[in-house]
Amino acid sequence: MTFLAKRAILFMQSKLYTAGDALKTKIPEFRKRQKLSQEELALAVGVTRQTITSIEVGKYTASLVLAYKIAKFFDQHIEDIFDFSEAEDE
Repeated sequence: MTFLAKRAILFMQSKLYTAGDALKTKIPEFRKRQKLSQEELALAVGVTRQTITSIEVGKYTASLVLAYKIAKFFDQHIEDIFDFSEAEDE
């Protein structure tokens, strides 16, 4: 696991993290490259299309497990999909 991924896990587990701390994500870009709908991604990672939509627009932050599943689906590291730069500033 990379240093940045470890920092992301600590941030997500910290008391500073709240539901309002939605992370920026590159999910739409990865989906479009693979010509994948939100519904198809949702089915692949075991959530609803609404969950994927909410993550993409920043209304919801994926759990660590879901972030991992999404990253693995795209064969990427978590930090390649989710932007933890604000977490590093804190």
